[in-house]
Amino acid sequence: MKISYDKEADALYIRLLEGEFQCRVVRLTNDIALDFAAGEKLVGLEVLGASRLFEHPDAPDIELKDVLPRIASR
Repeated sequence: MKISYDKEADALYIRLLEGEFQCRVVRLTNDIALDFAAGEKLVGLEVLGASRLFEHPDAPDIELKDVLPRIASR
């Protein structure tokens, strides 16, 4: 997973799948779009006007929780 923020465009993009894909864009709102690849795989999502979501837009707090799969202990 890769999360990027373009300050100039005020756009946040969360990429869930790596690689090149031909995507179909589904707009949920004017500011939120989902990118789907073949087989309805969610490749990523874009949030425009993302700074409105952050308490401190210049240095937003980001929490990653349960992003990596848990490794079973032996």
